[in-house]
Amino acid sequence: MFKSGDDHRLPDCVYVEPPASVRPAGDTPKHVLYLSNLDHQKFLRFQIRYLYVFKRAVTAAALKDSLSRILVPYYPLAGRLRRCAPTETHHAEDAADDDDKLEIDCNGEGAIFSAAKMDITAEEFLQLAVKPNRSLRKLLCSAAVEPQSFLDIPPLVVQVTNLRCGGMILCTAISHCFCDGIGTSQFLHAWAHETAQLGGASSALIQPFHSRHVLKPRSPPRVSFPHPGFTNITPDSSSIHHVLQSQPLIPSSLTFSTAQILRLKRRLPPSIKCTTFEVLACHTWRCWVRSLGLHLHSSMAVKLLFSVNVRKVFDEMPQGYYGNGFVLASAEADANELVAPAGLHDGVKLVQQAKSRITAEYVRSMIDLMEEDPTVRVDQSSSLVISQWSRLGLHELDFGQGKPLHMGPLSSYIYCVFLPVIGESDAVRVLLSMPESVVYKFEFYMTELSSGMFGESADQEEEEEDANKQYGVGNLKMVSV
Repeated sequence: MFKSGDDHRLPDCVYVEPPASVRPAGDTPKHVLYLSNLDHQKFLRFQIRYLYVFKRAVTAAALKDSLSRILVPYYPLAGRLRRCAPTETHHAEDAADDDDKLEIDCNGEGAIFSAAKMDITAEEFLQLAVKPNRSLRKLLCSAAVEPQSFLDIPPLVVQVTNLRCGGMILCTAISHCFCDGIGTSQFLHAWAHETAQLGGASSALIQPFHSRHVLKPRSPPRVSFPHPGFTNITPDSSSIHHVLQSQPLIPSSLTFSTAQILRLKRRLPPSIKCTTFEVLACHTWRCWVRSLGLHLHSSMAVKLLFSVNVRKVFDEMPQGYYGNGFVLASAEADANELVAPAGLHDGVKLVQQAKSRITAEYVRSMIDLMEEDPTVRVDQSSSLVISQWSRLGLHELDFGQGKPLHMGPLSSYIYCVFLPVIGESDAVRVLLSMPESVVYKFEFYMTELSSGMFGESADQEEEEEDANKQYGVGNLKMVSV
């Protein structure tokens, strides 16, 4: 339940033409495409929605034409998702089960494309859309935002909205079951490259490889590692995830400059060498726990789940592998220890250890676990989930009229996204939605890099009091956890 957006009113979109199907420009294979166990996970059954703002527009006709051409090599995006056909052990009456495996019917039905205009300039829009809000939903046609069910959503939905200043907003929605962030970036760059050719001969920068069989489970499955990021226990109403979902949520968007990230790294002992992601992920995890008051619960275990690309882990995964080629690494800590003075140091080590566990055999074991026990799912009950978008090249997109003024997700989610910052290659924007009662406390802890950082030079109770005095908020109201 999101509360954002009531005070961010955009003008209405005026549709130039009704949404239409854009089919591949040439013949494409007509077959059913297997999805791996990494693809059909229940937590991926949503759309990855991007929002771009460009200073100069490309005509809708040019975008439709190039989209039609690029859908030839990316033909699964012109198909439709469906549940696998019933087998002897899986009867038709069970077809409504959300845990059913999925497949892609590559039928060439087409992507959905719509063109609109809005009476606003790019500069005015960016002032109103500093953070995602409900008003942005009008920038993507109802085929994507008002589906009857997940399977009814076309895998690719596009809307281009021309602005009064001559610029444009481009919104895309791509089914996460089809591909991950690397795949969406690969497709968008291929489409932009095709558009910039102005009709000339061109080929995709990286040719997509659509077969997912390299990630098929072994026969018989062999689960050779523990996988703490998964569970088959149904979370109850007292779980952190359930409580968060029941609260009014508003987006928090915080940009960390190169200098701020360096200051975070300098809080670590000289012997600890870490990446920007590792230290910022740990910092965000600690602030999330602290602002929600999870450290106040005796010996409460909290998890950090974060995406790790596995394409380089497997020698047999070809370049351009087009599917979900990531897994969630899992770090776990006692909440009270995590926010203690040594928490940043210890947390970074936990993140590094979680990354080091992602070997080829570990990923095989994870795939086999999902095959052996179809009831397992990502354990979000007490977890912060972080997705890394800042190194995917999404902000480099150029359809022939220059790179974007802004890129980001159309919506803010309960999970956290690390985004690129236009014009600052080493900066990172942290975006997630938090309960209204604690969001300002979260931002207080995230940005107080020069303070005691949870007791490193000041008492925790004093920091808690400072946050409450400044923002007048308490901890998240939780049922017994």
